[in-house]
Amino acid sequence: MSSTLLRVCPSELKIPYEVKRQRSCCMQLINKTDKYVAFKVKTTNPRKYSVRHTCGILLPRSSCSVTVTMQAPRDMQLDHHCKDKFLVQSAVARDGATMRDLVPELFTRAPGRLIEEFKLRVVYIAANPPSPVPEEAEEEDASPRSEVTMGYEAKVSSAFDAASRCMDNSGAKPSCTKGCLCSTDACWRKSIYKRRKSEKTSAKYGTAQGSRITSTGLLRNVCAVSLHVICLHRTLDEAHKGLVT
Repeated sequence: MSSTLLRVCPSELKIPYEVKRQRSCCMQLINKTDKYVAFKVKTTNPRKYSVRHTCGILLPRSSCSVTVTMQAPRDMQLDHHCKDKFLVQSAVARDGATMRDLVPELFTRAPGRLIEEFKLRVVYIAANPPSPVPEEAEEEDASPRSEVTMGYEAKVSSAFDAASRCMDNSGAKPSCTKGCLCSTDACWRKSIYKRRKSEKTSAKYGTAQGSRITSTGLLRNVCAVSLHVICLHRTLDEAHKGLVT
């Protein structure tokens, strides 16, 4: 709607919508004439919005800003649709008019009195528009580190099984860590117990815990395999010497 007294900018009020937070926007009122112009701002929902300034007088060719503040909303609206509107009324005032001359009768229609109205609708906009983020896979089979660790565990377990089968077939017993040949099965049962306990732990926790195995644990596994292989060689050598003699 064209106006001869005031120019109102912008043509609609865009207010960021954010739950539990007040948001504001401004409108600019510009006096296009060489006369004193009185204005008044109204809204269809006065409990929801606060306006500063609701009324005033503009000097010739002057302007002013009106701030509209929306109360903090309690609920989130999915469509951001708003039916609220604002109305800016303007009328010619006498020369040298002040705020005391702003009476309700000034904006009452009467013969020979020019009163113009400008309507603005409220538009909600997103307060923080989401930025485009590339989608990532929610689940991954395993990281490169865990794959290497689990592959190494499989090799260590295979070596354990091979050493155990060889020792079981030969009927020999491995030597203890001191290098002597034990007369009892204590050392052998202890090593078998540790190996089975390690296998049960790996099977229980799977890949999630497999990736957390420390370098010390891996080194112990390597030492245990090496010890079993050395014991197997010693036993085979002694058995071979006994057959030769």
